[in-house]
Order: sequence, then structure tokens, then C-alpha cells
Amino acid sequence: MKAGDMELAERYDKILGWFRANMPVATTELHYDSPFGLLVAVMLSAQCTDKRVNMVTPGLMARFPDAESMAKAEVEEIFDLIKSISYPNSKAKHLSEMAKKLTADFGGVVPGDMELLQTLPGVGRKTANVMMAVAFGQPAMPVDTHVFRVANRMGLVDAKTPLETEKQLVEHIPAEWLSTAHHWFILHGRYVCLARKPKCEECGIAPFCRYREK
Repeated sequence: MKAGDMELAERYDKILGWFRANMPVATTELHYDSPFGLLVAVMLSAQCTDKRVNMVTPGLMARFPDAESMAKAEVEEIFDLIKSISYPNSKAKHLSEMAKKLTADFGGVVPGDMELLQTLPGVGRKTANVMMAVAFGQPAMPVDTHVFRVANRMGLVDAKTPLETEKQLVEHIPAEWLSTAHHWFILHGRYVCLARKPKCEECGIAPFCRYREK
């Protein structure tokens, strides 16, 4: 049977089965020591590599290890510590505002609730989903550029937006595998299914992939 002829359920079964067999352990490549540290790292990672973020966060978190200390900082102080990453001006402002609201409204504790997370400045749906999946171990499917590209390419979804992609993946992936699948897709997109030139010849999923069939 050709990949293009597969029923959707079978495609999910084949692809998820390959990942379970070949990448049973998958997690974030961001370094963090606390839910607050992860939240800061994820906010910094927007349109920036995890490698670069991991170079910045040790100094930032040593200076501001919690929401209370960051809330008291001047935006310029935060900027000086993150200026080597993308969009440091807006990210410094968002970090400052996030820390102030987290301190004022939540006692400095990062809430383990999807809706409450999105009330924090600079925290959108993707970031909130990452927190739910990674910090709190809840079933969630954050959709970044890698997940969006890989899921559509493989034929797991037919979606035009990250939200559509998230909803279709959540519908078809068992809850107990959802958060791990998020990491599978990110890592696959980061190292194999590259944006400009996917490495189809060395991809174990190629026999089940709609893109490869085309």
C-alpha cells in the first residue's frame, strides 16, 4: 500500500508506532530548574533556537530566580541579560510584565491552568500548552512551526492554522501520548524533516509519509 492510499487511522498508527519504538523518551531541549524558569525559557524561545536560549537563561535566572525578583527589576536590566536573543526589547518587556502579574495575582506561583496561564502578558496558547505538557505533565499539544510543518507534511492533519493542527492532533492521538508526540514532532522537524530540504532518504517515517509519496 502506498503512503498516499493509507487511511488516516492507519497513518497515525504507523507513525506513532515508529516513534514509540525508535524514540521512547523525548522531552524539551530547554534547560530549566522550576516552572518559572521554564516559563521564562519558553517565552524567550519564540523565533529563537533552544541552544541560544540555554546560553542566556543561566545568567538571567541567577540574577532573577523567581517572579518576585524579576518583578522588581527594571526592563533595562532584563534586556541587558537577554540582548543576544531575537526580539530582546519586546521579550524583556513581556518578562517584566509577566513577573509582575504572576507576583500580584498568583503569589509568584505559575498556575497549572491553561486559561490562567494565558492571562499572563506574553503568554499565548502555544506557551501555555508547553507549560501544561512539560511543567505540569498534562496531555497537551503545543504547535510551533516544526509541529505545524511535520504534522501537515506527514499527512496527519490537513490544517491551515496552528489551532486547527492542534485540534486535529488532539482528536487522533491518545491522551497518554499527546505530550510526548509533541516532542517527537519538534525533534523530527528540527533534525530530519527540515523546512527547506527534508532528509527523506534517512527518515524512518518515509514509508508512511504523504509528503514522501508525493
